[in-house]
Amino acid sequence: MKGFPTRAPAELEARAAEQAWLVEALWSAQGVGIVGGEPKCGKTFLALHMAVAVAAGVPCLRRFPVQPGPVLLFAAEDAPHILRQRLDGIAAASGTALDGLDLHVIDTPALRLDDPDQQARLASTVERIRPRLLILDPLVRLHGADENAVREIAPILDRLRQLQRRCQTAVLLVHHARKNGGARPGQALRGSSELFAWSDNVLVLRRRQQRILLASDHRAAANLNDLQLEIATPPEGPALHIAEPQAPPPAPDTRNPRERIQAILAEAKQPLSHRQIRNAARMRAETAGNALRELVRDGQAVQTAQGYQAGGSLEPFPAESPQG
Repeated sequence: MKGFPTRAPAELEARAAEQAWLVEALWSAQGVGIVGGEPKCGKTFLALHMAVAVAAGVPCLRRFPVQPGPVLLFAAEDAPHILRQRLDGIAAASGTALDGLDLHVIDTPALRLDDPDQQARLASTVERIRPRLLILDPLVRLHGADENAVREIAPILDRLRQLQRRCQTAVLLVHHARKNGGARPGQALRGSSELFAWSDNVLVLRRRQQRILLASDHRAAANLNDLQLEIATPPEGPALHIAEPQAPPPAPDTRNPRERIQAILAEAKQPLSHRQIRNAARMRAETAGNALRELVRDGQAVQTAQGYQAGGSLEPFPAESPQG
């Protein structure tokens, strides 16, 4: 019986000095993995953004550079006109045109990864197109196995890994995640832990009010934590965008009323009325009045016909010049 071939360690390919990315910070070159998330969190939108970016050679989400190349896509849940609408919107948001994209949509009503004949047809299609990225959306529609049973889901994942190695393509599966996941994003994936173990890259989306949070879990690279996304709907169609970070609320002013009014008067370019002072200090009229009386009494403020100004000045504010 013929044995397996062997090589000496020095004959093995040297690892690149840096992580090679298909989509920088999101997906490794020739990596397999999962885009997961709760229902209605934009999993398909993110996968389609990656498809358009790689096929067009433009940054994904207008931020992450890509290695351009052909993309092969199977969308099990979207009708053709819905898929076209989504791709139109994403292409417009990415600053590219849908026409001419090196993007190939598998045109069949069903694709079963647990059927030997359809496995062979998929492999033949991948070998013909040689995509840089293969997207299958969603995993649950592509097989009849028990996703919680390792012995049933592992053979499906193994065949995809073999296809990836043979054709040197990245493989992206869209999958569901539990609402209450584990400490790591990959632990939130629904089904057997074999799904997480198989993945080189896991991207998990979670919804928080109107924002969507994206976190990554990579096998051999630093992870991305809680990038804020939102779904916008321009005339061309909906698309994901990186949301502008929300400014933190201003720190509460812990100074007492006298200190706050002193600071306002010190920065003023002209005398201020009682109303202007209490509005700037955001305090009640009675509180502002009491503080002003104390400041005037102690010589830290001066009341003139034009209003209040800081005390201790060598000269008062100049009077306004008469007009005419």
